[in-house]
Amino acid sequence: MKSFLSACLLRHRKTAFTALVLAAMTSLAHASSIVVTNGSFETLLEPGVSSEFGGLFSSQQVVGWTTSGYNYVFTPGTADSSGAVGQYQTEQLWGPGDGSNNGLPATSPDGGNYLALDGAFDVGAVSQTVTGLTPGAAVNVTFYFAGAQQQGYTGINTEQLEVSLGDANQFTPVVTNASEGFTGWEKYTFTYTPTSSSEVLSFLAIGTPAGQPPMSLLDGVTVTPQSAPPVPEPSSIALLMTGFAGIGGMVRMRFKKAGN
Repeated sequence: MKSFLSACLLRHRKTAFTALVLAAMTSLAHASSIVVTNGSFETLLEPGVSSEFGGLFSSQQVVGWTTSGYNYVFTPGTADSSGAVGQYQTEQLWGPGDGSNNGLPATSPDGGNYLALDGAFDVGAVSQTVTGLTPGAAVNVTFYFAGAQQQGYTGINTEQLEVSLGDANQFTPVVTNASEGFTGWEKYTFTYTPTSSSEVLSFLAIGTPAGQPPMSLLDGVTVTPQSAPPVPEPSSIALLMTGFAGIGGMVRMRFKKAGN
């Protein structure tokens, strides 16, 4: 009878431990299955170079992303200082470095490079195909957004982003920006339900008025499952393994003592 109980307890312990490990592995796989390339815009064809990029300025590319619009990538601290070379001229944003005490920081809260999308001239989306989606399983698209204005122009302007995944579109609030201003970075999360395993993710700037270049800033793009369970840290998994091993040892000791 004691041997039977011992076997049952041992089997239960092994089953629970196996379930825990499988759950952790499933969580890890689930959390890392969606692929967004270069969501922080750190990998460039010309590393460290602030410039226009995409189809209108092919010498610079933000790896993983495509665009046919008048859009720029700025490396840290260059937007209101050295600026970014473009097809027409070197572009800057208003900021402390070029005469406007508007609080424009060197970078976004995500750090590193960020994009500036013109919402009123040669407007074109920045996009890429996201893979690893599960049809019918909701995902969260998270990103940082801010409004700015091209240096050299004045006047109140507005900025907004249209964010699309497949055929579904959502919009950030319209932000009103003072002349030579900067609105500050804000973090947004939109939820989408994909209809296929791969869909195009895109960001399109919408700005007013024409002739007073409104620039929509973007950084830190991620796509994650909405219902993804917390991913255990490796140290936590190891600690749980140790704990289960200890429980097994205690069970064996108790039955050994009971048999004496």
